[in-house]
Amino acid sequence: MNPPPRVLVIRGGAIGDFILTLPALRLLRGTIAGCHLEVIGYPAIAELARAAGLADTIRSLEHRTMAPLFAKTAPIDEALAEHLRSFNLVVSFLYDPDGHFRTSLERVGVKTLIECSPLVKPDGPHASKQLAQGLEKLAMFLEAGHLHRAHFERQPANNPRIAIHVGSGSEKKNWPLENWLQIANSFPNQEIIFITGEAEQERGIQPTGHPIWHSLPLTELATRLSTCTAFLGHDSGISHLAAACGVPSLLLFGPTDPAIWAPPQPWVQFLRNPTHQLSDLSVHEVKLAAAQVVAKS
Repeated sequence: MNPPPRVLVIRGGAIGDFILTLPALRLLRGTIAGCHLEVIGYPAIAELARAAGLADTIRSLEHRTMAPLFAKTAPIDEALAEHLRSFNLVVSFLYDPDGHFRTSLERVGVKTLIECSPLVKPDGPHASKQLAQGLEKLAMFLEAGHLHRAHFERQPANNPRIAIHVGSGSEKKNWPLENWLQIANSFPNQEIIFITGEAEQERGIQPTGHPIWHSLPLTELATRLSTCTAFLGHDSGISHLAAACGVPSLLLFGPTDPAIWAPPQPWVQFLRNPTHQLSDLSVHEVKLAAAQVVAKS
């Protein structure tokens, strides 16, 4: 009996970037039947692929043996080289403008390498589709079914619960905290949970008056999000995680284009002022939109 095909996916990037790549992982998993799929990435983020059933094993992109792969002629650890050679297909989403990483994989004997650009063009299709375009070389095409689905299973909630993530990776993408507090207080019959992390802590964004899920491991946060009635947030990785959990969501967009960057699932709605400035979104219009999302959940 032949061993199962072995597929390696190498993906760095932030939380949202990684989640936008999950449809490509699902495409690989579904097309190469019975394959063993490994992800090399940042473990705290890459574990999401294993939790979603899209990866069998995880290795760290930051392990000391990985560094020589990015140098021109550095000696490469033989155990790592043997491990890399064991894969039938290697798919890299790494930015490699000088080709050093590609050359290193060729040096260690990787036979089939597909490079998928991690750069998303502002005038292209949705980011997930752009990220998966490299797989078209293998006649693998991302369909709506890969995009418009949850990656994590919803869990029944004991009580109505709304999660609000008040931050993002950029100050320009954040709606004022005091506005979010007004939104939270407009749902007296719902349990309100605020989600914060290191970025919010560094900026002094500290919601009060409600429970807080702070800096949870992403797999635990996914489990908790899956119990929520609704999610409210910005253009952020946590918003992509909530959408991947199947949670009805309202997202506020400012300078970034939701046609490219918003989660593609049909239970996600977004608000964007014509000025593309979050500060021009009023509490009233966000409150109305949030109430519609909650009512449909």
